[in-house]
Amino acid sequence: MKPVHKLVTALVALAAVSAALATALAVFAPAALAATGAAGGGLPADAWSFGLLGAALATGLSSLGAGYAVAKVGTAAVGALAEKPELFARLLIFVGLAEGIAIYGLIVSILILNRLVA
Repeated sequence: MKPVHKLVTALVALAAVSAALATALAVFAPAALAATGAAGGGLPADAWSFGLLGAALATGLSSLGAGYAVAKVGTAAVGALAEKPELFARLLIFVGLAEGIAIYGLIVSILILNRLVA
């Protein structure tokens, strides 16, 4: 097995374990938080479930969208940069705007989680 394949296998295993832990937290944490009434003013378990699901979807889908946007814009930017190197600063702005999509999703998920706790 090549070293690159070992690294990819290890990353996939780490992602699978992380996904299993996140799923377990999403299933068991709302009921525990609702039972203790420690946060959120005693919100029902359904409110916690939908809030955590919304925060996870906001972060996950915006990150996927940002990755897709950076892939498309980055490929086009490298092609344009090969022909006209003086366009570097302008092309860097486009790639940065594509990366900003993930930041917006993270901000939305933080706002959702703050609303649950308050």
